[in-house]
Amino acid sequence: MRMIIVSGRSGSGKSTALDVLEDSGFYCVDNLPAGLLPELAERALINTELAEPLLAVSIDARNLPSHLTRFPQMLEEVRSRNIQCDVLYLDADEATLFKRFSETRRRHPLSTANRSLAEAIRDETTLLGPIIDLADLKINTTHLNLYQLRDTLKLRLLNKPEPGTAFLIESFGFKRGMPVDADLVFDVRCLPNPYWKPELREQSGLDQPVIDYLAAQPDVEEMFQDIFTYLNKWLPRFAASNRSYVTIAIGCTGGHHRSVYLTERLGQVLHQSLKNVQVRHRDLS
Repeated sequence: MRMIIVSGRSGSGKSTALDVLEDSGFYCVDNLPAGLLPELAERALINTELAEPLLAVSIDARNLPSHLTRFPQMLEEVRSRNIQCDVLYLDADEATLFKRFSETRRRHPLSTANRSLAEAIRDETTLLGPIIDLADLKINTTHLNLYQLRDTLKLRLLNKPEPGTAFLIESFGFKRGMPVDADLVFDVRCLPNPYWKPELREQSGLDQPVIDYLAAQPDVEEMFQDIFTYLNKWLPRFAASNRSYVTIAIGCTGGHHRSVYLTERLGQVLHQSLKNVQVRHRDLS
């Protein structure tokens, strides 16, 4: 049986996550009282008619604070039943969450006559602290639209064929901000930039002319070899520590040329030694 626990601050994309999981065959329960988590898991194991049951539940700040405090014990109880259970935590920066609530005119579940929206958003982090600490996968949705979030969830959560560590190698552009959910970040802005070649500017690191240009640069090759040597040595040790998800971010200025090229090359070579290597280009659209 596989269970995914979805949590996060209000407005971060939890409903979208449940929709994606439901479309993928998961039985989804929104706003589950956290105290019922072990019982739900037990009943699903006993009563399911499926050979490999899939269950997703949303647990958030609408719960009683006392239930959220006990979340670590309840999660351990679920996993003691030999259930593959991943905890997904979604978040976004406070300015983005405030903007999303202002645009939709929805009421925040923690806001009251004496608690402003900004205060409710901040207090939510404290209430969800026990879940944040135990999250296997954290996704920051600040710069993701609905379709990008759906694609990210499918890649990270559903493209994981067996238990073990899923490694994501992600290109990005620093001008749109550094991925806050990355475990390792490599800055490659010091390398020769194809952007300054007019004939290459509108292409990306996936296009052959850009690939040929970067492959011919000694600094690019040296950077690739150094990053590969580091990752090839240390990523298996991340896996040995029972990490479910590890994100490696490769950043250049715009996220179109150098980072894309290196991300693709690293994905290809690391796939030879690691079971589950995923590649994503955050700013290539």
